[in-house]
Amino acid sequence: MSKISIPVREKHSDGSAGETNGTHDDSMPEFGRSFGTYPRAIRDVMRSFQDRSEARPDVFIRYEYPKLLDESRAAVAAHLHCPVETIVFVPNATTGVNTVLRNMVFAPGDSIIYFATLPRPPLSDAWLVAALDTTVRAEKSAGRTPRLALFDTVVSLPGVRMPFEALTATCRAHGVLSLVDAAHGVGHLPLDLTALDPDFLVSNAHKWLMVPRGCAVFYVPLRHQAAMRSTLPTSHGYVPTPRPGRVINNPLPPSAKSAFVTNFEFVGTIDNTPYLCIPAALAFRQRLAHGGKRGEAAVAAYCFELARAAGQLTASILGTNVLAKVDTGDRTEECCFSNVRLPLEYASVTNATSATSATNLTSGDVGAAKGNCDSAIRIAQWISQVLVHEYATFIAIIFYGDAWWVRLSAQVYLDLADFEWGAGVLKKVCERVRAGEWRR
Repeated sequence: MSKISIPVREKHSDGSAGETNGTHDDSMPEFGRSFGTYPRAIRDVMRSFQDRSEARPDVFIRYEYPKLLDESRAAVAAHLHCPVETIVFVPNATTGVNTVLRNMVFAPGDSIIYFATLPRPPLSDAWLVAALDTTVRAEKSAGRTPRLALFDTVVSLPGVRMPFEALTATCRAHGVLSLVDAAHGVGHLPLDLTALDPDFLVSNAHKWLMVPRGCAVFYVPLRHQAAMRSTLPTSHGYVPTPRPGRVINNPLPPSAKSAFVTNFEFVGTIDNTPYLCIPAALAFRQRLAHGGKRGEAAVAAYCFELARAAGQLTASILGTNVLAKVDTGDRTEECCFSNVRLPLEYASVTNATSATSATNLTSGDVGAAKGNCDSAIRIAQWISQVLVHEYATFIAIIFYGDAWWVRLSAQVYLDLADFEWGAGVLKKVCERVRAGEWRR
């Protein structure tokens, strides 16, 4: 198997075809890619499955597709170190989270615990774990029943790693179900689901694993599969409440697989060929090489290193700082993201006082503060539009802690020179913000 050196640019030095850096337009880089991309070789695999499906739809969908799907399930189960019986696919992490929540049966007094990105300085890993522990105890003391806690592997905005291992263990200690939103998970972080042992986990494969969208891995251990009676939307595999003598007729071919696996095998007529591309994507990634490493180790090493270097370079060019970890033991920065503050002062740009002063806070997500926060959001949207329409690139932006931050996303098809160019663009755009162009 020939190796592919990272960064994967337009072509290899040997000129081999089909090994380009992706299916996207290569004219300008994107640093905050939200929806993932994949090599052209994987695109060709997907199209071959689509051609087979169109040539003989009934034969492919009813008989060939389930076998190919099992191959993908086996491949990603091995990658995630978990039994194949615990793995199915859904279109995206949102669908997976909703599938869990809509299948659960709640009673009065039950509660769900989740983390919100508060407009305040970053918090330590220890603080987050203690906050979950304290909240669970407080809920129980108040006579409520915390049924489930929802948290990320890597938060999207700002892009920081959560202490999800310790949070999962805390849930287990309190008898609270853990639902891990690993939208930025498989292909981004090394995951061992047997060791982690969450109650539920869903992870987009299209964001970081180089699989076409939409494709997400939905992990449910055997102990909870009976509770997942319906897919979203409900389809042929729905498992109704058992009744003596009731026979359920499924129009699809009979299956010896579990009700859980069969349920998620067919959820209406949609293009599921991205699910079938996982073996090819994993094989492609095994060819990648960097710093004497191959495969997943090479991808992780390159992207983690690039994220840190890109953040420092961008902050240096902008004259600002990187969103850094609080405690030396924190793992906040152990991911493929780096967050850099833009050189914009809220008061001078908006002619207003702080958008997130302590006396004005309300509950909610980023920017959920009274005052002039609408202007902060408007500025972020203006910057995004300028980047897309005038510079043919995209960088994710968040208003957090009275400042604008950009999330830099390190990928195997980018190098430090790309981020140097991006930092120069951001510097120009920020000058235009200070000049008041966003108001026009």
